Amino acid sequence: AQLPAMIPAPAPANGTLVEAGDLLKTVRKLQLQPDRPMDYLSNLTCTDYQDCYEVVYHFDSTHKPGPATLLKVRTPKTNPAVPSLMSLFPGADLQEREVWDLFGVRFDGHPNLKRILMWEGFEGHPMRKDYLEPYYEAPGKLFPSRWKEGHHQRAEDRARFGDNVTYPAGFDPARWEEPSANDLGRTPVTSKSLEKLKTDTLVINLGPQHPSTHGVFRMQVRVDGERIVALEPVMGYMHRNHEKIAERNTWLMIFPYTDRLDYICSMGNNLGYAIAVEKLLGVKPPERAEYIRVIMAELTRVVNHFWATGFLLNDLGAFFTPALYAIEERELILDLFEMAAGSRMMCNYMRFGGVAADLPEEFLPLCNSLVNDRLPKAIEQMDRYLTHNEILVNRCRNVGVLPRDAAIAYSAAGPVLRASGVEYDVRKAEPYSIYDRFDFKIPTLPDGDVYARYRIRIAEMWESLKILKQALKELPGGEILAGKKLWNIRVPAGEAYGRVENPKGELGYYIVSDGTDHPYRYHVRAPSFINLTALEQMCKGHLIADVVAILGSIDIVLGETDR
Repeated sequence: AQLPAMIPAPAPANGTLVEAGDLLKTVRKLQLQPDRPMDYLSNLTCTDYQDCYEVVYHFDSTHKPGPATLLKVRTPKTNPAVPSLMSLFPGADLQEREVWDLFGVRFDGHPNLKRILMWEGFEGHPMRKDYLEPYYEAPGKLFPSRWKEGHHQRAEDRARFGDNVTYPAGFDPARWEEPSANDLGRTPVTSKSLEKLKTDTLVINLGPQHPSTHGVFRMQVRVDGERIVALEPVMGYMHRNHEKIAERNTWLMIFPYTDRLDYICSMGNNLGYAIAVEKLLGVKPPERAEYIRVIMAELTRVVNHFWATGFLLNDLGAFFTPALYAIEERELILDLFEMAAGSRMMCNYMRFGGVAADLPEEFLPLCNSLVNDRLPKAIEQMDRYLTHNEILVNRCRNVGVLPRDAAIAYSAAGPVLRASGVEYDVRKAEPYSIYDRFDFKIPTLPDGDVYARYRIRIAEMWESLKILKQALKELPGGEILAGKKLWNIRVPAGEAYGRVENPKGELGYYIVSDGTDHPYRYHVRAPSFINLTALEQMCKGHLIADVVAILGSIDIVLGETDR
């Protein structure tokens, strides 16, 4: 089969290239900079080049936010390894495991380096350029016919990797028997422990088939009675290697795939990807397109926070609340998306240099009515009914506390970070589009608990309405796309990191172009994925019932967690 074309690692045009042995010392120096201490690990990923693997780090400062600082480490193709950053940034945990899983780069010093999106025993590392899927045809689309001369073969019959499982030596799956109950993580009960009436610890699983896990997600929990002693998030059940698919698609064909990451926030996903590619293209959208983009992004924030609040209440047992307070307002906003994009959830609306279509005549009257009349009343009603509700307050206050320093160290983003008192928002830290023109605040609260995360989302909806009122009032006429519509483009060689403040936090796209019609490297910094890094920290010492509320307060979507 024809292998993907590989390029040697280019001279570092952006960022600083450091030796693996100097990585920890260099990062520590960045953390201690007096003028702008780099205390926030924004993104960590890897690129497979012809002559090495290049591990890429983006850092920012919560004290003095600005453009991300880029560090790179290169390691040989044979036995690739770099030091783990876990001792300096616990937020590197899941991201380093992802790089190990998909690229096979080992992180020395990581305390739990095992696969995270694929299963243990999976054959190979699928983001490597020489990894060919079982039904591989060509390195890029459009593919040759899959049914040459009318003769079809099932993909399963052509799989080179069999069932993709490597069993331990001497293990026969046909003879395996389920262990007895005493072997499933249970501490043996002794007469001495019975005398003290102490419970034993037990490992239980919440999910992956459970409504409280917000999708196919598993929490492996060790409990002492009802108290959480340890917790590990287990994901990957819905992984379809979004990044591998994108690297075989043309640049334009990737837009619909971004819709399916966080499928509540399609417009925001489109925007982040468009901004990343526009950095390499050197394209600036027309004024009207910029305003339309902001309108769509802020409507998306309102949609997400209504939905997140409704599901949090559902997790707390208020089964009818989502229908009463969330779904109806969301559907009215989706009507607007359908008017503009032709689709309600998978919008595929943004384009490089603008948007796909102008707003229809009926859009602005309805949007103005919603923003100025209906949505303020809906948010005020939700706030009045819920914020001082005795049951909600008792279930959420002082539960799942994430202190300020821990939130930064764990690379938390969005409402999770701001509810811990950190005034960090990409719209202000590194303004994109035309956000620097609008008057809005970054709500923060110091408590860092489930209740604070709920209140931050209510406050952010009010700020989104402020932005929407300004954008609708100032919306200019004119073109909606820089240049003409193109079905295919070639992006100049180079690399870029484009990021936006999506409703769940920083959504980043790291892209590398080799000058062809598809990305050489495409990586998604998914806030749902990284925000789960601190889940155990939030849950320890709480009850099983609290874990459901804590997970709901993080607000994850498995489409972007697993990608």
